[in-house]
Amino acid sequence: MKSLKQTPFYRQAIHELEYSFGTFYLFDGFVVGEINAEITFTWENHGKKVAYDLTELYDNNGKDIIYISHRINDYSIIPTDWMKFFKYGKFKLKGYIVVSYTRIGYTNSLLEKLFFNTKLVRFSSMQEAINWAQTAKNYKNISHTREHRI
Repeated sequence: MKSLKQTPFYRQAIHELEYSFGTFYLFDGFVVGEINAEITFTWENHGKKVAYDLTELYDNNGKDIIYISHRINDYSIIPTDWMKFFKYGKFKLKGYIVVSYTRIGYTNSLLEKLFFNTKLVRFSSMQEAINWAQTAKNYKNISHTREHRI
């Protein structure tokens, strides 16, 4: 499980945001986030800052961005904080992709999906996730796209 920075995809990134809790790689129409190990990711301590920065950097306040969670490290997410994210209202996700390399990661994404109000898709490789994001960014409504199970 390599960081995106160690792959050929990194050359396509438009911008990189580095925080004490993780790194976010910005592309045309999607963002890849890698949260550092041992972090408990919360809306107040982490998500609010990232959402604000992304609304400043993307046209249309970040509307219709696809987020790829590249889960290369062990960390925790407070699933109910997704409701706070959606109440924030300034940053609208078109889709959410989880790239996980373990069964535990897959199971965790199922729990997150309970608190999600947008398309959540799971993949077991970054190549598949980026291909899906590049295709989906051109669709107004991506609800008809197939979900890939790992």
